[in-house]
Amino acid sequence: MDNGLHFTFCVITTMLLLRESSQTGKKNDPKMRAASKSEEGLPTLTVTTILEDPYVMVRSAELEGYCIDLLKALAAMLHFSYKVKVVGDGQYGAVSSNGNWTGMIGEILRQEADIAVAPLTVTSAREEVVSFTTPFLQTGIGILLRKDTVSQEMSFFHFLAPFSKETWTGLLFAYVLTCFCLFLVARLSPCEWNEPKNEENHFTFLNSLWFGAGALALQGVTPRPKALSVRVIAAVWWLFTIALLAAYIANFTALLSSGSEQLPIQTFEDLVKQRKLEFGTLDGSSTFYFFKNSKNPIHQMIYEYMDKRRDHVLVKTYQEAVQRVMESNYAFIGESISQDLAAARHCNLIRAPEVIGARGFGIATTQASLWTKKLSIAVLKLRESGDLDYLRNKWWETSCLHKSRDRWSPLQPQALGGLFLTLAIGLALGVVAAVVELSNKSRHAAGHVKKSCCSVFTEEMCTRLRIKENTRQSQETSGRANA
Repeated sequence: MDNGLHFTFCVITTMLLLRESSQTGKKNDPKMRAASKSEEGLPTLTVTTILEDPYVMVRSAELEGYCIDLLKALAAMLHFSYKVKVVGDGQYGAVSSNGNWTGMIGEILRQEADIAVAPLTVTSAREEVVSFTTPFLQTGIGILLRKDTVSQEMSFFHFLAPFSKETWTGLLFAYVLTCFCLFLVARLSPCEWNEPKNEENHFTFLNSLWFGAGALALQGVTPRPKALSVRVIAAVWWLFTIALLAAYIANFTALLSSGSEQLPIQTFEDLVKQRKLEFGTLDGSSTFYFFKNSKNPIHQMIYEYMDKRRDHVLVKTYQEAVQRVMESNYAFIGESISQDLAAARHCNLIRAPEVIGARGFGIATTQASLWTKKLSIAVLKLRESGDLDYLRNKWWETSCLHKSRDRWSPLQPQALGGLFLTLAIGLALGVVAAVVELSNKSRHAAGHVKKSCCSVFTEEMCTRLRIKENTRQSQETSGRANA
């Protein structure tokens, strides 16, 4: 009897040890890595997801990432526990040749999972078989490139790129206006031109243009101003040119080091027209079906290209796509938000400016599930409280962000608004000073000739502004007298 009890005890102990060993082996299996949170008395949801940086990643045999943090926040808000498992086939979800759904969508349809929390795009085809919550991330379709595969030679007029067309137009207008004010003030000021009938004015309009150009080149040129009014305008113009040259040199240096202006592939049309790069997307992804169903001729050309070469240009995973872009002449078409992260973490990658097909990532549930509305409301609350923005900043922030995604743009007139305003005030002060100088001389001359100050001021003004006509008339009068 004792031997029988002892034998039974040994058998039970052995079975328990084997069961524990089996469970431990499953936990250590990389394919079965999962994060779970179970509490007694709470409903438990089975969550399917996919490994994609930074949404879901394996760190020290644990799952972490944007979607894991989002899941924790939703569980705390809606009071449920969960078990997370990675999708078995590594797919997002598409209809296979036999009509069945693959990936996370297929697992939900087969009731292998209750919900899918992953970068899963909301599409009409998926919406027909499962339900989606309010999107927790907005994205689009972009083009990921390697910088050295798309660089091009600088244009012949590359030196004009630091300033925008509007800025160059404003600078030209400021230069002409300043030179005209120099010419006008030099004629009006008696300190610069005391005897209009006998003295030659060195500040002609051409000389004024040359004086302004010399200041732009930081060179002192003649004629040298003598009157206070002319010196005010000259000093303000010198200040303007020094600040302008500093801004030009700084922006030109940033232009040369940035390289963002050397991107010939700006749009999907540019991608179709070139022949240097191959391009593709994830096989069976929503991006592929977007181009398949699009009526846009450019999009149709992209789909036909990828469909004919699908074995060569379509990739299986996002990591494979990034690696292929880095190692070959390949452009990857995919989610712009994921491409931004790749460009931030790999400093030799860049995303083209155009983004099409605005879309969102949502949480997939079974149709008619009671959790769909609850999860949608919870996502909206997280967005309103700023928690979604916090998670975005947390998982998209990298040390390479400031290096690889420096955005360079031509300097706009608004950036030099204060400088233009200073120049305008200086020109106004110079003209006012010239008028005051001429008024003082007119007042003294009116006392000698016993005329009103206004009449003398008007005569002086007309004499200085019509000097060529008066000189010609005086020459004709002297000629007749000699005859």
